[in-house]
Amino acid sequence: MKKTNKDHVSKQPENTSSDNAQTGKSDIALPALGLFGTLRWAWTQLTSMRTALFLLLLLAIAAVPGSLFPQRPSNPAVVTQYIKNNPDSGPWLDRFQLFDVYSSVWFSAIYLLLFISLIGCVVPRTKVYYRALRSQPPRTPRRLSRMPEYGTVAVSSGRERTDDDAGASPDSAGAVIEDAAKLLKKRGYRVEIRDLEGARPSVGAERGYLKELGNLVFHTALIGVLISVAAGGLFGYRGQKVLVEGDTFVNTLIGYDNFNPGTNFSENQLDPYSLTLDDFDVVFDRESTTHYGQPLDFTAKMTTKTGPDAEPQQETLKVNHPINIGGTRVYLVGNGYAPVITVKDGNGDVAYQGPVVSIPNDAAYTSLMVLKVPDARPEQLGFVGFFLPTARIDEQGVAFASDPDPFNPQLNLNSYYGDLGLDKGEPKSVFTLDTDPLTPLNNRGMDAGGIVLGAYETYELPEDKGSITFDGLKRYVALDVTYDPTKLSVLIFSVLALAGLMGSLFISRRRVWVRAGEHDDGRIMVEYGLLARGEDNRLTTEAAALKRLFEKAWLTVSPEDAHNRDTTTRKDR
Repeated sequence: MKKTNKDHVSKQPENTSSDNAQTGKSDIALPALGLFGTLRWAWTQLTSMRTALFLLLLLAIAAVPGSLFPQRPSNPAVVTQYIKNNPDSGPWLDRFQLFDVYSSVWFSAIYLLLFISLIGCVVPRTKVYYRALRSQPPRTPRRLSRMPEYGTVAVSSGRERTDDDAGASPDSAGAVIEDAAKLLKKRGYRVEIRDLEGARPSVGAERGYLKELGNLVFHTALIGVLISVAAGGLFGYRGQKVLVEGDTFVNTLIGYDNFNPGTNFSENQLDPYSLTLDDFDVVFDRESTTHYGQPLDFTAKMTTKTGPDAEPQQETLKVNHPINIGGTRVYLVGNGYAPVITVKDGNGDVAYQGPVVSIPNDAAYTSLMVLKVPDARPEQLGFVGFFLPTARIDEQGVAFASDPDPFNPQLNLNSYYGDLGLDKGEPKSVFTLDTDPLTPLNNRGMDAGGIVLGAYETYELPEDKGSITFDGLKRYVALDVTYDPTKLSVLIFSVLALAGLMGSLFISRRRVWVRAGEHDDGRIMVEYGLLARGEDNRLTTEAAALKRLFEKAWLTVSPEDAHNRDTTTRKDR
C-alpha cells in the first residue's frame, strides 16, 4: 500500500502552553551566569554607592563594642579582671574578639571591604566625570515650554548697539543669543551657541559640575582617611606612664608602664628624650559654695631633654595642652597622691622605701593604695587600704576624706604576710592584692585593729613582722604618650572630605536653554527654560534671576505694549 503524505506528517501536541503551565515549565530559557558572570555581578554590587554607604554605617556600628567592653591593647589587666568576674560570658566575648575589636577579623573585613568599595566607586565615576567635562551642554529641546521653569521675553529691535550703549535693544535674534550667552557665562554656566545665523538661534548652558566633583573629592578623601588611619595603626604607638614628682621618664620600652605598639613598630622609632616632673600643682575652688573643692586647674612643670646631651628645656603641661617632643605628643590624663612610705621587715632591715601611687575614687581624692613588699624577711608583707588627703571621723567612728587638699593626710591600711606570688614569673597588677593565700596581721576585725598613720608617724606590726612609716607626701601625674605619623594627613583628608560633602550638598546641577526668533512686527521673541538634575528648590529663584538679567540687558516690551502692537497690526491688515 502507498502511504499518503498525511501519514508522514507528525502530529503536534495541542494546548502546549497549558501543559507547560501545568508542569511548571517555561518556554523561555534563562542563561546561566557562570563563574565570570557571578564574579562580575558581585563586583558590581560591592562597588555600588549603596553598598559603600551600608559598609560605612556597618563600620560605625562595629566600633561600638570597642567603647562598651575593655580593650586588651589599652588595658590588658582590666580585660583579665573582666573575664575573671564574668566566667560565663567573658570567655565567649573573648572568642568573638570583643576585647580586641579594632584588630579583630570581622572589623578588619568590614574595613577592607569599605576600602575596596570606595575605590571601585570613585575610579569609574572619575572617568564619567572627565568625559562630562569635555562634552558640550545638551541640545536645545524643541519645546521649551515643557521645562519645569519656563518664561518668555519680548525684545524690541530697530537700532544698532554700541559697546557703551547699556540696555540698548539688539538688532537681531543672533545678537540676543550672544547677549544671553554672555550673561549665562557671568553666572558660571558653560555655554554653547547653536544655529547663530539661522532663523531660530539658541544657546545651551549648564553649570553645577562642581557638585559631582565635590562628591568625588568626598569619597577620595574618605579613602585617604582610611589609608592614613591604617598607616597610623601600622607605624604608630601609644604608651602610658605614671610619673611622681622628682622622677624622670626616658622614652624607652622599659620606661613605660603600658605600651601598645603598631603592627610594624620598631624600637628604633623611639627618640631618646626624657621628661622630669619638677612640680605638679592643682588649684581647687575655695570661693563658690556650690562647687567648693572642685578642681579648677592642673599645671605640671616639667624639664624636657630631646637627647642625652641636649640642653634641658622648661615646659608646662596642662589638660588639653600637650607637650610635643620627639615626634610624640604627651598628654596629661590623670593625677593623684603618692604617699612616701618606709617599710622595715622583721629583721629590722629596710625592705621598701619610696612613694606609693594611690588611685583616687571620688572628688575628695579618697584613694585606693596597695603596697607589696616582696623583699621583706622572714615573711613577705602586703598592705592594702586607702589614703585620705584631709581625714575626718564621722559619728560611727569611720574616717573619710573631707577635702581634696592635704590638710590632714592619713593612711588607713590592713597588713598581711605570706607568699605574694611574685616569684612565679606571672605578671600581676601593682594596684591589686590577692589576700586569699595571705595571713592577715591588721584589720578592723582583729584585736590589733587596722593601721592608722598620720604624716611622719610609725606603726609597729604585730608578731614582730616589722614596721611601716608615713614619711611624707608627693603628687603624681598620669601621662599618655602617642605617636601617630599620619595625624596631619588625617586632618587634611578630613577637611577635604568635609569640603567635598558641603559642595555635593549645596551645589545644584542646572541646565538652561534660550531660543530667540524674530516676529513679524519687528519684535524678537525670546523663550527660556530651566531644568535641574535632581531636586532643586532654588530653580524658581534662578529662573526669576535670569528674567531680571534679561530685562535689564535688553529693552523689553511690556505685555500691555505687546498686546496693543498686535491689535494695531491686525487693524492695519
